[in-house]
Parts: sequence; C-alpha cells; structure tokens
Amino acid sequence: MNATTDDSIRAALPRISRRIDSIAESATLAVDAKAKALKAAGRPVIGFGAGEPDFPTPDYIVEAAIAAARQPKFHRYSPAGGLPDLKQAIAEKTLRDSGYTVDPAQVLVTNGGKQAVYESFAALLDPGDEVLVPTPFWTTYPEAIRLAGGVPVEVFAGPEQGYLVTLDQLEAALTPRTKVLLFVSPSNPTGAVYGADAVRAIGEWAAARGLWVVTDEIYEHLTYDGVPFTSIATAAPSLGDKVVILNGVAKTYAMTGWRVGWMIGPKDLVKAATNLQSHATSNVSNVPQMAALAAVSGPLTAVDEMKVAFDRRRRAMVTALNEIDGVECPTPHGAFYAYADVRALLGRTFGGVTPTTSAELATLILEKVEVAVVPGEAFGPSGYLRLSYALGDEDLAVGVGRLQEFLASPR
Repeated sequence: MNATTDDSIRAALPRISRRIDSIAESATLAVDAKAKALKAAGRPVIGFGAGEPDFPTPDYIVEAAIAAARQPKFHRYSPAGGLPDLKQAIAEKTLRDSGYTVDPAQVLVTNGGKQAVYESFAALLDPGDEVLVPTPFWTTYPEAIRLAGGVPVEVFAGPEQGYLVTLDQLEAALTPRTKVLLFVSPSNPTGAVYGADAVRAIGEWAAARGLWVVTDEIYEHLTYDGVPFTSIATAAPSLGDKVVILNGVAKTYAMTGWRVGWMIGPKDLVKAATNLQSHATSNVSNVPQMAALAAVSGPLTAVDEMKVAFDRRRRAMVTALNEIDGVECPTPHGAFYAYADVRALLGRTFGGVTPTTSAELATLILEKVEVAVVPGEAFGPSGYLRLSYALGDEDLAVGVGRLQEFLASPR
C-alpha cells in the first residue's frame, strides 16, 4: 500500500467518532434551551420542558458554599471520589431515607446525577450486555447505556397500566445477554411510583435471575397522596451487593446548577468507577461539595415546603390537561412531571397543520402558542407529551390555558 492510498484511507475516515456521533442530544435540555432563547429574544414563552424547581437553593446551603469558598484548602485538588465528610454524610443520609446501610467507601461523588448514571453503566457493561429499561424512560438512560457499550432493551408500560411495568413484561424481555435492570421510582418522565409490594417483587425477581439493579432515587422525597417511596435496595435484600443507587441534591434541594450527584454500590464497582472519574474529571468542585454536605446533613424543611407548591401545581395541571378533548393524563404520584397521552390528537388539524407525531405536535405548540413541552419520542414511543410542573403557579396557569385554547377545537 503506497502513501497515496494511505492518504486516501485517512481522508475517508469520519471526522467524528461513530460512538459519539450516534448519541442523541438531550431532548429535555434542547427544548429548555430553545425556550430560554425565545424568552431572551423577548417572546412570552412558557417552558414546561426542564425538570428544574423554580425555587432558589435554601439560604443555609448557599451560606455553606460561601464559607467554603473563603477557605484556601478548598482551592486545591481533593480526592477524586469525593470529600470524606460528604461521603460520610451521604452514607448517613442513605440510612436515614432509604433504610440502607452503606460504608463511605461505597460512595462516589459525581458531577451531577448524569455522571453517576454513565459511570455506573461504564463500570458494569461490556459490549453487547443488555439492560432492561422500563419505558417511558429519562432521555439520558439509553444514551449512557449505548455509550458504555451496552444495549438498552425497552419494556413499555402505557397509561392503561399507570406507566408501571409488570413482572411478566420483564420476564418476556429477558435474554441470556441481560445483565442489568434499570429501576426508577418515582419516575422521570411519568411521575409513576411503584408500591412497596411491587418494588419487593421486582427486586426479588431480579435477584433470582442473577441481575444487577441500577436504581435512580433522585426523586425519593417527591411523592404525593400519601404514596411512600420504597428503595429496592432495602425492599429486596436478596439482591445482596448487586445493587447500585444513584442520587443527588438537584431535585430535593433545588440545586440543579450545583452539579453534585453520587452513586452507591459494592466497593469493587465504586473503586472502578472512581478510577474512571479520576481520568475523566477528577474531583467534583469542592465548593458545591460543601454545599451538598450542608444539604444532606440538614433538615428536609425546604423540600417539604416545595412539595406543597408542587402538589398544588400537579393537581391543577392534571385537571386542566384532562379537560382537553383527546388528552388523557394519569395522575402522577411522584417527581414533578405530568405525562399526557395525546395519541388521539394526532391526525387532527390545528392552526392549519396536521401533526402525525408527538414531536410534530410539540413543535407546532411552541410555534403557535409559545409553550415548550417535550415530546414522547425523547422518552420512548411517540404519542405523548411531558410537562414539568416545577414552575411558578402563574406561568403554569397561563401555559396550560394556551394549550386548552389551541387544542380545544381542531381547525
């Protein structure tokens, strides 16, 4: 092979790696960015896209960060796996909230919950390993699985079953390549919450099949109507050391921008993930870590106050959406999302346009009435819209009112 041939081969190589080029962008962040750009341009856009509390971070957490920023020791590198005091506090918080006993050595502090998601799958999966993903799913899960070399296997549960997958569905999706079950309750995007009996049964099923369970508990404190949160790690002790808990401060303490999450798992897995993080990002910024320490060590008063507002907005949104002909929205019992079934709207004409997918419908709604929602394609099958009610009461009322008026009568 001569130099000319070599040059031709190199010239034909793709500029972007196939691994990275195949990743879909975060639909929720894309919708939020578009809404914010329109707002910045002076448009009266109402954004139901991002799962971001409209409340400020509680003052005592902010003050802890200010105090930390003044200490020179926090101007330096710290352990890649997290500040020891924060890891200890996370272990104590996990025992308090989940009833699950862990050693600080089982905790890895990450740059937000997303890094914990990716590093968990990266440490667990080899190419071709399958992960059962209850669907609708949060948009990042399948992309993180694919990036780690795994294969997401969607297990869809629709509104007729409250967006909750069954054991029969999981069993039907099982193959010899299945290694991990992803379990999320309360759920993003649906707000569905599994009852204690269902959590235990699913955990015991996974243990009997020899599966790992990766469970995202970031919405653990956001449940309503007396529906309790149940940790699968506690409900199914037969899982032993094959369970990984993902969590963070973003949702509970209105700290989305602080970027502190964590993963909890067996020591060998956490050590492997910590090694990965040491090369990818090193330590999480020390000042946000100290803010997170104040958050997880402090009272839950702030989240209890936020829940009152979320609950009020939840009920208002679900009621208003269900008043629209062609929309079915089960009442969510957790998180701060409503997941509306809009399949009956597809094929109707609105504003002279006939959307045939929920993606087209979401685009039409943004263009015609300046309301930003996330289409079901971001979370699984088409035919659904996710709306976050973690925004102000007035904005919520105005935004849902626009939807009611626009979708009330096809034209």
